[in-house]
Amino acid sequence: MILFVLLALQAGPTLPSSPDPMPPRRPAPSAPAPAAPAAPPRNPAASAVETRYRACIDQIRGNAEAAVAAANAWRTEGGGVHARMCLGLALAALERWPQAATAFEQAAREAESAQDPRRADFWVQSGNAWLAAGDSARALQAFDAALATPNLTDPLRGEVHLDRARALVSQGNVAAARAEIDRALQLVPDDGFAWYLSAALARRENNLARAGTDIARARALAPDNPDILLLAGTMAGLAGNMAEAERLYRRVAEGAPDSDAGRAARASLATLREVEIPAPAVAAPAPPPR
Repeated sequence: MILFVLLALQAGPTLPSSPDPMPPRRPAPSAPAPAAPAAPPRNPAASAVETRYRACIDQIRGNAEAAVAAANAWRTEGGGVHARMCLGLALAALERWPQAATAFEQAAREAESAQDPRRADFWVQSGNAWLAAGDSARALQAFDAALATPNLTDPLRGEVHLDRARALVSQGNVAAARAEIDRALQLVPDDGFAWYLSAALARRENNLARAGTDIARARALAPDNPDILLLAGTMAGLAGNMAEAERLYRRVAEGAPDSDAGRAARASLATLREVEIPAPAVAAPAPPPR
């Protein structure tokens, strides 16, 4: 859930800020795409599992409640990791976050027993569901389990450090969150969203110089991302460049009208329009000479 706050500017209007200083890395856990086999599968049972998994994912889009029932039935039949993942995704679609987190955790543990290389992804899904549930301690445990997975790639390791930073911010530990983000930036220096998160945290730290530098880097890497443009607009407003702030807000509002960023941009534009700039004082005319 992304919350929007009002940020008071000195000698200027109030502007709704970009998302909470550490917004979610992803809005909700998403389905890991089953890897396509390099050749036709030799095991017909494996092909049947993949087919059933895809059908379960399709059912989530149409009727998540029915998908929960189907995934639970499949799980009791011995559906294993695929059944648990579909269950977690269906529960996430219904925003039943604690139950979704538990399903993802069970998938991760089962994958660990089978040495399934996807187990780190399952731990990350569990951690993000725990974060959505408001349980940052359980989220950190899941993220730490992901980091302990052997042969973790740098991109995924960087993402986990970003996720840990969000959990630490929710606990009020901004210094530790900064260390996690800086570690992530070393692993994924070309990730525009990582620089965006760094800029958002820098703003929370009142380090506006770094926030400005990092949001500029984020824009260079992802010039059309509405969340990045929204924060860039807020930073422009903080710097006193209200014309640039309005330009960026308008770009977000028109380019992504149905997104959280678009709604925040429209709120900012409405605030800007409500600000009345006082007319310069005019000296009263001198009385006519007698």
